[in-house]
Amino acid sequence: METARLLFNLYQKHLQIECPEKQQSGNSFHVFDQGQFAKEVLPKYFKHNNMASFVRQLNMYGFRKVVHIEQGGLVKPERDDTEFQHPCFLRGQEQLLENIKRKVTSVSTLKSEDIKIRQDSVTRLLTDVQLMKGKQECMDSKLLAMKQ
Repeated sequence: METARLLFNLYQKHLQIECPEKQQSGNSFHVFDQGQFAKEVLPKYFKHNNMASFVRQLNMYGFRKVVHIEQGGLVKPERDDTEFQHPCFLRGQEQLLENIKRKVTSVSTLKSEDIKIRQDSVTRLLTDVQLMKGKQECMDSKLLAMKQ
């Protein structure tokens, strides 16, 4: 939620005024000059000036880059204009910010059968190690006897 409010403030103070005709719909925001944005704006709001980190953070909060059909997705656009959107990031709808939450990484759930198999494997390995240890001690004592 804190990051969403930070983004909202960033949008209102910097992004909305950059190119108002592009920002009219209010359901997305544009970054027009990524280099300048990273150098001048990001450090005011984040502990870095790295555009890739900013985009990664946007993705963690459910923002998506808007790819226009005319750009084709693979063709590099003529202008340095990147657009991001989130269904709950709308101009004039600040109350929706509480719905923007960081994605939770899912921890893989192991089945109890898998855990039992792994426990059996560990037990088997420990038994094998104990046997090898006993054999090694026996070999060491025989070697010592031969030396004398």
